[in-house]
Amino acid sequence: MDRIPKTRGVLTFRRFSRKSYALFKCLGREVRIGVLSVAIIVGSGLQQALAQQEDVSMVVTSGDSVSEVELSEVDVVGSRAPIPFGLLGRQVNVISSKRVENAAAHTVNDILKNAPGVDVRQRGQMGIQTDISIHGGTFDQMCILLNGINITNPHTGHLAADFPVNLSDIARVEIVEGAAARLFGTSSFSGAVNVVSKTDTTSHGSVSVSGGSYGYFGAEASGNISNAHSDNRLSFGYHRSDGATTNSDFDRYNLFCHSRNTLRVVDFSFQAGFSSQNYGANTFYSAAYPDQWEANRRLIVSAKAITKSRFHLSPAFYWVRSWDHFQLIRNSCKGENFHCTNVYGATLNSFFDWVGGRTTVGFELRNEWILSTNLGKPLEESRYIGIRGADRDYTCRDERTNLSLYLEHNILLERFTLSLGAMANRNSGLKQAFQIYPGVDMSYRLPSNWRIYASWNRALRMPTFTDLYYKSPTNQGNIGLKPEETSTFQTGVHFNKGVVDVRAQAFLCKGKEMIDWVMYTAEDVYHSVGFELTNRGFDLLVDFDLRSFLFFETLRVGYTWIDQKRYDSQVIYKSNYALEYLRNKLVVNLEQRILSSLTVAWSFRWQERMGSYIEYINGGSTGRLVPYRPYSQLDLKVAWHGRHLLLFTEATNLMDKRYYDYGNIPQPGLQLRAGVTVKM
Repeated sequence: MDRIPKTRGVLTFRRFSRKSYALFKCLGREVRIGVLSVAIIVGSGLQQALAQQEDVSMVVTSGDSVSEVELSEVDVVGSRAPIPFGLLGRQVNVISSKRVENAAAHTVNDILKNAPGVDVRQRGQMGIQTDISIHGGTFDQMCILLNGINITNPHTGHLAADFPVNLSDIARVEIVEGAAARLFGTSSFSGAVNVVSKTDTTSHGSVSVSGGSYGYFGAEASGNISNAHSDNRLSFGYHRSDGATTNSDFDRYNLFCHSRNTLRVVDFSFQAGFSSQNYGANTFYSAAYPDQWEANRRLIVSAKAITKSRFHLSPAFYWVRSWDHFQLIRNSCKGENFHCTNVYGATLNSFFDWVGGRTTVGFELRNEWILSTNLGKPLEESRYIGIRGADRDYTCRDERTNLSLYLEHNILLERFTLSLGAMANRNSGLKQAFQIYPGVDMSYRLPSNWRIYASWNRALRMPTFTDLYYKSPTNQGNIGLKPEETSTFQTGVHFNKGVVDVRAQAFLCKGKEMIDWVMYTAEDVYHSVGFELTNRGFDLLVDFDLRSFLFFETLRVGYTWIDQKRYDSQVIYKSNYALEYLRNKLVVNLEQRILSSLTVAWSFRWQERMGSYIEYINGGSTGRLVPYRPYSQLDLKVAWHGRHLLLFTEATNLMDKRYYDYGNIPQPGLQLRAGVTVKM
C-alpha cells in the first residue's frame, strides 16, 4: 500500500500497491481507508453498511468499470440519499466536534457565529432568543434539524433555534447554504442547520461544572452505554445567570437522550429532548417596555429506521410540542400571551442503486397547529381550552397540513456528479393544487485537487402563524400574505491539497413575496408585508493545517459579502428583519497547542450590518433613526486536557466592545468563565 500520513498516529491509504510488505506497515496502527474501488466495496459487503449514513460513504459508478474515487469521512445532508461530502454539487459547511469543543461557546448558536455565511442575531446572552439566517435571508426562512429531523417552529422563527442538547453531545454541525426544498421541504428556504449528536463505541460518563461573570453557573452530566449492537446516550444540562444587562437574567435546562440500535436487517434510532428556559426579555419586542419576560418549553420525540436490503427504506416519525408564555411587563397580566404549537410528521425515504446511478423517492406528511390567546382564528366561547397553570383560556386556533412528494436521481461518475430532483408540494392553507419546486446540483473534480460545482434550486415558505395573525398596539399581522418563493443560484470552487483547503462561491437569491415587518412612516405600526427582493454575494473560506509549525494547530479565515436590491416603489421608513442584513462578515479562528495537553483557541469576528433602528432613551422614543455600526469581537478559550480531566477558562468579548444585534438591546461586554469536566 502507498502510505500518506494525514493525522498523528493515523495512516490514510489511497491506493493498493500490492507490494509484499504492504500489510506489515499497518501492524499496530490505526488505519483510515481513503480510497476503495467499487469492486472491493461490493465484494467486502460494505455497501449495506454505507447506506446507514454513518461515518463512511460509498461511491457508485456507472457501468461495469472499476474506478477509484477518494471517500469523504462523513455523509452530510446535501442530498436525500447518502453521498460523500467531497462529491456534493453544493456547498455544505461542516463544523467538527473538535471545533465545537475548542470554541469559547456554550450553545449551538454561539458556534454558528463563527460561520461566515451565517447571521446570528442575539437578544439575550448564551443563546437566549437567537435568530439565525443565511445569505441575507430571515430567521423564519431557516430549516432547523436535529439528527436530520425537522424541528422548525411554525409559530415563529424566534423560537426555532432552541436545541435541547449540550455541546458535549455534538458530533458536528452541518450548514446547508441556499434553497433546499427538494431536500428538507418547505422550511428550507434560505438554508438549513443540522445538528448531529455523537455516536460512541464505549461506555462512559462525564460531569462538568462551570461559573463566571454576572452570577453565571452551569452544570452538565452525560452517560453513554454501548455494546456491539447499540449506543445509548443520556445528557442533562443546567445554566443560569443574573444577567449581564438590565433584566436579562435566565434559567435554562435541557434533557436529551439518543439511542441507536443495529439489527440484522434494519438500523433503528430514537431521540427525545426537552428544554425549558425562563428569562428576562429586556426590550426584546418593544423598546418602550424594558421589563418584559418570557418562558419557553419544548418537547421533541422522533424515531427513524433504515433497512439494509438492496432497496433501502427509511421511515421516520416525529412530534414537536412547544409552549410559550410572554409578559409585556414582568409579573403583570398586561400584554400577556400564551401559545402552544404541535407539529406531527411522518416521512418515508427510499433509495436504490442501479447502473444509471442512485435514485431516491419519498414523501413527508406534516401537520402544524397552534392554540393561542391571540394567534389563529377565534374560537367560539364554548370551545375555549383552559391553559394549564394559568387562569386563562386559549381563545384562538389554526391548523394546516403539508404534503410533499420527492424524487431525486444522482449520477456518480469518477469525476462528475449530477444530482437533480424536485419536490411536489400541497398545503391545506393554500387554494391551489400541487406546485413543483425543482433543483439541480453538479460538480466536476479535476485531477489537480480542484472541484468545481454549481447548483440551482427553487423553494417556497409558508408564513408563520405570527406573520399571519399577530396584533398588538405596535404590530399588525396580515392574513392575506402569500407564500414566499425563491430561486437560488450558486457556483464555486473547492481546492484541497496538503495543508490548505480553499472554498469560494458566488450566490444569487431571487425572491418573490419576501415577508418582512415594516413601518411606512415614523408614526406607523409594523405591518407584515411581502415584496420582491434579491440577495447576491460571495463567500470565501480558507483552512490551514499548521501542525507542522511549532505551537500551532489550525487557522480558519472566512469572509462573506452580500448586496441586496428590493424591487418595489413603496417607500419604507423602517424594516425590522429582511432589509437588516449583514453586508460584510469576517471571521478568523486560530487554534494553538502550547504543550501536549494545553490548547488555546482564538475567535475573531467583524461584521457590518445594513439598516437602522429607532433610538429609545429611558423608554421613550427620540424619533431618530440610528444606523447600525460595524463591530468586532474577540473570544478566547484556554483548556488543559488530561486523561480523565478537562480544565478550561474562557473570555468572550475580550475587548469589551459595546454592540447591538438588534437596536436598543445592548449585548454583554467582557464575560469570564471557568470550569472543570471529569470524564469517567
